[in-house]
Amino acid sequence: MPAKVTVRTNPSVRTKIVWGALAASMTGLIGLLSILDTGHKSLTASGVSLSPLASINADRGVDAIFNTKSDLQSTNWDSIVIVHSGSPAGSAESIGAQHKTVGYDGLSYHFLIGNGTGMGDGEIHLGNRWLTQTPGAQLAGLNANTSNPIEICLIGNGDRKPFTNEQIRYLAQVVIALSERLDIPKDRIYLHEDLAPTTSPGRYFPRANFDELLGNI
Repeated sequence: MPAKVTVRTNPSVRTKIVWGALAASMTGLIGLLSILDTGHKSLTASGVSLSPLASINADRGVDAIFNTKSDLQSTNWDSIVIVHSGSPAGSAESIGAQHKTVGYDGLSYHFLIGNGTGMGDGEIHLGNRWLTQTPGAQLAGLNANTSNPIEICLIGNGDRKPFTNEQIRYLAQVVIALSERLDIPKDRIYLHEDLAPTTSPGRYFPRANFDELLGNI
């Protein structure tokens, strides 16, 4: 009986091209999903929330805050003011609803930074006023030292308990990015209490540590 011969056939050029294209498309899809997972976390009526993971690399992740709906108005912003929400928990939706009750059209702050209750610990929310490059609502008691500040609100009550390490860490990253991109000097970065008769962002705000994190911007 003649020996059985096994014939091996090489895949055709067309087959190689098809499989190569499929592999490339899958790789691209995985990469896109990865970017989305570490970038814009969710889109809501109040704006866009970023995962804390998007801010781990200060050179890349925090740049997502400049992905605004309207063109960035670099000459409009003259300062940065940091406030607290005054409540132990909060989210863009809950604070936006609260602001509506006093006559605003929703969230009046440009940024929120979560404390793990209502928002993720270190989660950064870009409010619609930032996305549309619109001035924030007038902060209570603000004096004439600043006419068009970027308003950043830390979720929590700094008169009752300290903010989380992640909040302060990501706050510093956001402030550094804004300062460098918009040419806002360090002496134009304020706590609310610097400009108004208020204790906001509270006696537990770690001013010395925060200044150290800002460095020589």
